[in-house]
Amino acid sequence: MSLLDNIHSPADVKALPPEALGELCREIREYLIASLSKRGGHLASNLGAVELTVALHRVYDTSRDRLVFDVGHQCYTHKILTGRIAGFTDFRELGGMAGFPKPRESVHDAFVAGHASNSISVALGMARARTALGADYDVAALIGDGALNGGMAFEGLSDAGKSGEPLVVILNDNGMSINEGVGGIADMLGRMRTRVEYIRFKKWYRSSLMPHMRHLSGALSRGKRWLKERIITENMFDDLGFEYIGPIDGHDIRKVENAIRWAKEYRAPVLVHVITQKGRGYAPAEKAPEAFHGVGAFDAKSGVPKYTGEDFSSVFGRALTELAGEDESVVAITAAMKEGTGLIGFQEAWPERFFDVGIAEEHACAMAAGMAAQGLKPVFAVYSTFLQRCYDMLIHDVALMGLHVVFGVDRSGIVGRDGETHQGAFDVSYLCSVPGMRVYAPSNFREMRSMLRKAVLEDTGPVAVRYPRGGEGLWKADTSGETVRVVKPGTDVTIVAYGTEINEAIVAARMLNGSGVSAQVLKINTLCPLDTDAVMDAVCRTGALLVAEEACAAGCVGRQLLAAAEESGVALRAARLVNLGSGLLEHGAPEDLRRKTGLDNGSLAEQVLEMLHGKDET
Repeated sequence: MSLLDNIHSPADVKALPPEALGELCREIREYLIASLSKRGGHLASNLGAVELTVALHRVYDTSRDRLVFDVGHQCYTHKILTGRIAGFTDFRELGGMAGFPKPRESVHDAFVAGHASNSISVALGMARARTALGADYDVAALIGDGALNGGMAFEGLSDAGKSGEPLVVILNDNGMSINEGVGGIADMLGRMRTRVEYIRFKKWYRSSLMPHMRHLSGALSRGKRWLKERIITENMFDDLGFEYIGPIDGHDIRKVENAIRWAKEYRAPVLVHVITQKGRGYAPAEKAPEAFHGVGAFDAKSGVPKYTGEDFSSVFGRALTELAGEDESVVAITAAMKEGTGLIGFQEAWPERFFDVGIAEEHACAMAAGMAAQGLKPVFAVYSTFLQRCYDMLIHDVALMGLHVVFGVDRSGIVGRDGETHQGAFDVSYLCSVPGMRVYAPSNFREMRSMLRKAVLEDTGPVAVRYPRGGEGLWKADTSGETVRVVKPGTDVTIVAYGTEINEAIVAARMLNGSGVSAQVLKINTLCPLDTDAVMDAVCRTGALLVAEEACAAGCVGRQLLAAAEESGVALRAARLVNLGSGLLEHGAPEDLRRKTGLDNGSLAEQVLEMLHGKDET
């Protein structure tokens, strides 16, 4: 029987003799590779954090102590050690175990995680709550070097370091976020070397010497500064008020455990700097960790993906590279996502016009505004869920001056297995509230290329092109020259859709035809400004309306159309809005989530029949 078979809780990890920990880590890696090769997930980041996670569970009691993950995609070993290994059988499927920490799933998960750079702030809030309530628990934040690049991380460090609250920040430094680390912070971490002798001296000084020699505090402080200057190199974390330990080999589990245990017992803000290797223990991931960050199913022996094909991101990247060849003022910006947003080819072709700012979306947006103000044509490729961070910059830095910044809004709509923190449910609502913003919604690759060309080379002011994760569907025509297009005529009901949801609408209309219902399908290409007159002209021909969209209910296109119908006096005998609702959409396969939300073709057909006849006739 393997060691992993006997791990049912963190207590079992604590009970293991130190000499058995290496074998446990090896078994965990083997299990992760085998499991994720079947259904996908975040592989490289988890392989790199195995020893670190085991050490954390040797020191902390996460059922009581609060361990706050930054991003959280590296929590798989944590889930295994907290009795959830069986959850990997339906991992990231609808109703199954999530791929990110979820407090509703386990008492060992302290906080929902999914976006970077917030862990230090959250942990400090928990530490201050402990003090205010007189509670007894420890708090630690686990943050990667890529997430440390985000501005919010520095807001948390600045406050936490001077707070005096007992708090441990573990910096998991693998020299990467998703791609290689960029910027001054990455360079600084690469240079940092500090000895632990000074830290040991200071702990002894505070606990043993200082209480008895307060009358000599001035001389002792001067002596301490003299010793510090000669033993260690000053670093940013010291200046911010943290005791700094490191860097430590993150795969030497005994050293990591000892450092974290010491930091916990120090009872002050401490930062433990741990060096790890992303993809550790799996040769394909060690050689190309960026390719194994988020993976689909793959062959475990070779590392070769089982499913490949063109997607919207790759089409976007190639199209933008071509546009840059036509106009030398075109530049591309990414926030640590050059591979995910399809920009590797752009970087290779136009390296002097490619800018990766790291995990710093707000900075990217404001920087793009500065570029546009001086005559460049910046295109910021960013996931919908991460563009949410830029709402203030969209209004204050871009819209206020009507600057021509183009946003390639990737992963819009249903994303799938990453769950609530990653679904692109809100961009329609927040983008269309930005003054002067134009938003295009391509349904296929041809429209993507056409709309991006128009957005970059023809339009003025802020423009967004929103597109989903994955490939195109059955609709292949290019209707990008029209704001609204009737793609199928009908007399009984109008189904309105945009983006790749148009594919579900077309199939639903065909199904309805078999039930004796003539459905008109209306495709919207420009979401804002919304051409409500063109839509109302089409809707008047049927008098019934169903709007299907992968967007949240608040501020959705459907609500705008219902308001337009009321204002223009269009009498609707029936109307229904089908969208992602007012809550947060959980994880699961995209096709399962469409069925759950009623956005698949069968559900759309059923809802039309219910709307028209008051019963299900499919």
